[in-house]
Parts: sequence; structure tokens; C-alpha cells
Amino acid sequence: MDFDNQETLQPRFDANYSGSDFAGIAIPSEVCALVPNTVLGRSTTSRNELTDERLAERMRIAQELHDTLLQGFVAASMHLHAVVNRLSSDSPEKQRLTDIAQMVERVLDEGRCALQGLRSRNELGASLGEALARVPGDLGFASPPGFRVVVLGREKELRLGLLDQVYRIGREAIVNACQHSQAKEIEAEVEYRPTELRIAVRDNGCGMGPQELEGGRKGHWGLDGMRERADRIGAQLRLWSKVALGTEVELCVPGCIAFEPPTHQKAGLPFEWHS
Repeated sequence: MDFDNQETLQPRFDANYSGSDFAGIAIPSEVCALVPNTVLGRSTTSRNELTDERLAERMRIAQELHDTLLQGFVAASMHLHAVVNRLSSDSPEKQRLTDIAQMVERVLDEGRCALQGLRSRNELGASLGEALARVPGDLGFASPPGFRVVVLGREKELRLGLLDQVYRIGREAIVNACQHSQAKEIEAEVEYRPTELRIAVRDNGCGMGPQELEGGRKGHWGLDGMRERADRIGAQLRLWSKVALGTEVELCVPGCIAFEPPTHQKAGLPFEWHS
């Protein structure tokens, strides 16, 4: 896959709409009057009950994750730190194990924040491009020499809570490329368009066949997770891949969903990070 001749590098102004675009449409009062109050009351009660059920299920899943995966990681981290402390300072394995222990701590912190539902104005402590550039190193992957992150357009502030969702979709795409593609070049692109936020991750690796592209690798849920996150935030996710030619993942988020109102936008020019 030739990165220098990609159509996706050219600005495209696609109009994408979601249900949120029509949230401001008012329903005439005469139409509301046709619906009996008893029906509206039952409908509201049913919605409340459904919301309560979903909340209870989310709480149950969070508790299960806390009592299994999170506690397991805590125990593994404690054992790992104990091993590191026993190694002499001149041991060739000490630094490597120290790095792994720090990576486990980062995963634990992310897990705790996810379970508690914590959200801040900038969950990543950096811009989206900088956060994506750190992905291979943060997760201990040996990124290929050709890994880079390119940011295009004038950077805009993303809405509260959206930055984390978008980052996780981009991170999953980068992790898949590092783990499975055997690519020599991986490029992540963040583009701030007037009407949307666009993220693309492409590689020149082994690619995937139609069946694998549709259903994902057996025992892996990365593609399904990206699709679910995209649906949840009202974005559009596209995947292209061909065996031996590479893969591209593109996420487009409508501007009305992605961006905060233009009060203090940051001026910027195209720039990039290299690993």
C-alpha cells in the first residue's frame, strides 16, 4: 500500500448525519393530544424500568470485572514488583521487568477509571494526535520504523467524553496493525475538517479476507468493539482490506457531535510524529 498516493489524504467534505441532528424538531401540540395520557404514562414507566435494568446490568458487569480481571491484575502487579525488587541493579532483566510493571500499572489505572465512569475535559492529558503516537510505546509493542501520526487541519476541542471514545477506536486500530498486520509502515491520520472529525489508520501489511473483515479474528472482539463504539457516539466506521495489500480503518464523526462550540479554537498547521 503506497502511502504517498492515498485518496484519503485529499480533503473530502462529506455530510454525515445522525439522529442527534433532528433532536431539535418540535412535535406539534395537536399531535401530542391524540395520545391518551395513560399510554404516555405507561410508556414513560416502561422506559424508566428499562433504564433501571440497564443500569443494574452495567453495575453487575462492573462489579464482576472489578472482582475478577482488575483484582487479578493487582495481584499480578504485586508479584511482578516483588520479583523486580529481588533483582540486583546490574541484572539485564531488571529494566525490562520494570517497564512491564509500569505498563501493568497504567492498565490498572485505565481500568479503574473505566469502572468508575470518570471523565474529565481531557482524559488523555494530551492532544488526540499525541495520544495516538504514544500507543505502541505505552502498550509495549515494537512499532515498525515507518510508524507515524499525521494531524491535518486546525485543531478543535472535542466534546466532553467523546475524546476517550475516539481515542480508543484509533488505539484499537493501531494495536491491531502492530499485532497482526506484519506491516513495515503504519500511518495514523487525524483530520479536523469543517464538518467532521476524521481518523484513519492504514498499514501495508498482510491484510484480511472478506470473512475475517466482516466477523473479525476468531476469539478477538476488536473489530466488533470499534463498531459498537462508533455506533454509540453516532459516528461512521469504514474498513477496507485486501490480503497482502494492507488494511485501512476510517472513523468519521459529524462536527455537531465531535466539536465543542468554536470559542477558543487552537490555530495550527499540519504536523506529524514519528516513532
